[in-house]
Parts: sequence; structure tokens; C-alpha cells
Amino acid sequence: MKTTLLLLLLAHAGVCQIKELNPVTVTQLTLSAEGEKAYEDAFALFSKIGHKLSTGVKYDDLTPAEKEAYSAVDETRENYWDILGGGCSWYCGGGPKTVTASSYLKAQGANTYEPKNAHDLNYKNAWVEGVAGYGIGQFLEYTFEAASPRITEILIANGFVKSQTAWENNSRVKKLKMYLNNKPYAMLNLRDERALQTFKVEPIGNSNREDLATLQGKPDWTLKFEIIEVYKGARYDDVVLAELFFDGLDVHCFAKGTQIRMADKSTRNIEDLKVGDQITYLDFATQELKATTIEKLESVVHHSLVSYQFESGLTITSTQDHPYKIFNKGWASLKPDQSAQYNGFESIQKIELGDLFLTTHGPDRLTAITHVPGHQPTFTISKLSVGNNFIANGLVVGVETLQTLKSNRSITE
Repeated sequence: MKTTLLLLLLAHAGVCQIKELNPVTVTQLTLSAEGEKAYEDAFALFSKIGHKLSTGVKYDDLTPAEKEAYSAVDETRENYWDILGGGCSWYCGGGPKTVTASSYLKAQGANTYEPKNAHDLNYKNAWVEGVAGYGIGQFLEYTFEAASPRITEILIANGFVKSQTAWENNSRVKKLKMYLNNKPYAMLNLRDERALQTFKVEPIGNSNREDLATLQGKPDWTLKFEIIEVYKGARYDDVVLAELFFDGLDVHCFAKGTQIRMADKSTRNIEDLKVGDQITYLDFATQELKATTIEKLESVVHHSLVSYQFESGLTITSTQDHPYKIFNKGWASLKPDQSAQYNGFESIQKIELGDLFLTTHGPDRLTAITHVPGHQPTFTISKLSVGNNFIANGLVVGVETLQTLKSNRSITE
């Protein structure tokens, strides 16, 4: 009897050790068919104004109403339901190789409910478990390659968020048990809200990324999310997750061919730089271009990079989170929340069309942002002997040095 009681106590203690995580941010979703129509109308106007600019009309010659309409649209999002848009994000570095589930509801006409819907980065689709009752014990499983970027955030759109009615009628998840390589990792406590909920985690993934060949030789790793408890729907017991996706580290850089200004005033392709090379940075205190030495470089393969076009004809291609120096705004990027992981950019602003970027030849106005499809190698400088910036294609850009993390170990340790 005593032995049985001891075993029960030990089992209970093991269960209690699992971390309980609550969302750190909750962003309400108000998606609707009416909203989709309004977005399509705004995008059509945006495209019309963009055509005017492409035929030689200057940004400053646009009417105030045209400038407002042109700036109001996120040009990397061509679909109302897109979550991330076409520009670069954490997913530029890879993302999961497969998404599977213990079950899913059979298709109903053109509507499908497969596990891939939980990770298509689109609010309109959803995964629906496919067993009788409330789906307790059903799960989604994500498999990642060893070199996949590390995860620091798990984002969940709980329920059928495409409309208020669909959200209310179908059941939602209350508790998700998260497993790392099939070992219990945390309990995610979801709110019963039609919203995007963000959970913060210590970096998950392989941290030693210096030797790419060794990293790629390591085994795949998995994250599993099991339904433990639900919020009951008004009409249906089907449990729905519209989206479960990720954000994290190890994603930055410029495209191959980006011209870096060297200390001797010549330029060199970013992919040809070496540790020890001397390049140019701008001393903001004196407004002078000075020499500095490269101490660390980074390279990774990305897809869907973003390209900036300027009034002078200048262009540059990078990831969305790369910081640029902008007049009357300071440091800015398309993804300020992502850029905040780098030292010195914790209070970074958001890039907007019409911004005046700092170049070695004076200010240059941003007139267009487009995404560049396809996979390609990218490069950046992550540490200099002096300074926090360098000159890329004539623009003043930030040095991306990751902040010291509370925990930076590999998941295999």
C-alpha cells in the first residue's frame, strides 16, 4: 500500500513539473467577408497609384489622399486572409518540413480540414480533428530539420476565426499539451477569444550554428500539440484550430550581390567578405564615414525576401527584420518586433512607404516594397570591431548582433 502511494505521489510530482504557459499577447481578430471586400478595394487603389509612380510620377506629386491610400496598404500582403504576407519572416529560414495529425475531419464540398491547414499562414482555413466527441487526446505534430531556425514564440489562432458565427458554433481548445521530441514540455493555456495568442518559450532548436555541415547532419526534431481540454461550441463538438505557427531567431541577412562599402572606398559583394576585412561605418556623433573591422559574418538560405525601391532608382533586397537608418525616425524595419532581438534595436520603428532612408549621398525616398520569391543564399555582418552599422548599396544598415539569451542551448543537450 505504501509503495503504491509513493508511486502515485511520484507520478503526480512528475505531472506538476510541466510548465504552465499563458499567452503574453492576445490580438483580437475581426475577420469577415465585408472586411475582405474592403481590403480588395483598397489594394486595387494601391495598385493604381503604384502604376502612376512606375510611369514617372514622383511620390511628392501625389495628392494627400493618394499618399494616404498608398501608405495604408501592406504591399507584401496580396490576400486579406494572409497572416505574414509575401515578405520575409522567420519562415525565410525554413520552418517545419511536415505537419501531421492524429485525425482530421473529412472534406465537406470544397472545404478541407487537413493538418496542413493549421500551418498554411492563412486565417480562412483550419484543422478540425476527426473523432467522435470533443477530440481529447488528438494532436498536431510538426517535424523540423536540424538546421531549422530556433523557435521563441508559438502563435495560435484558436477556433474557426474566419467569422464570428463559425467561431461561436465550433468548439475551441482550452489546453494544449506541448511535447518536444515526444517528451512533455509545457501546457499552453488558451483563452476563449477570437484572437491570435502568442506564447513565449526559451529558444527551441539547435543553438550551435557555426558549423553548417555538422548541424545538417543532426537528426530532425519534433513538436507535438495534444488537445487536453476544450471550450464547447454552441452547435458542434468538432474542435477547431485555425492556425498554429512560429516565430524565432536565426533569420536575417541581405541577398547575394549586395554591395558593401570597404574602408578604401571600393565596394565588394557581401558574399565575398571575410572576417578581418575592413569596411566603412557611419559615426553618428561626427557624421563621418570611418573604418571598422569585420569580426563575425552570418549566412543562411532564405526564401521570399523583400526588395525596397527608391526614388533615385536604388534598390536593395533583404529580410524584413533588417534595420535601416531613416531620417526623423531613427532605426526602422518592416518587422520591428523581430528586429528587437538584436542589440541596440529594442525600440526600433516600422518602415513605411515615403520614408526617407539615409544614404551616403543624402536622403532617398522609399517608393515601393515587393517580395522576391524563390530560395537563395543570404549574408550579413553580425559583429564589428567598432560601430553598429555598415554601408550596403549606399544605405546605412544595422549590424545584427543577437542579444544574450537567458538560455541558448541546443534541444539535444
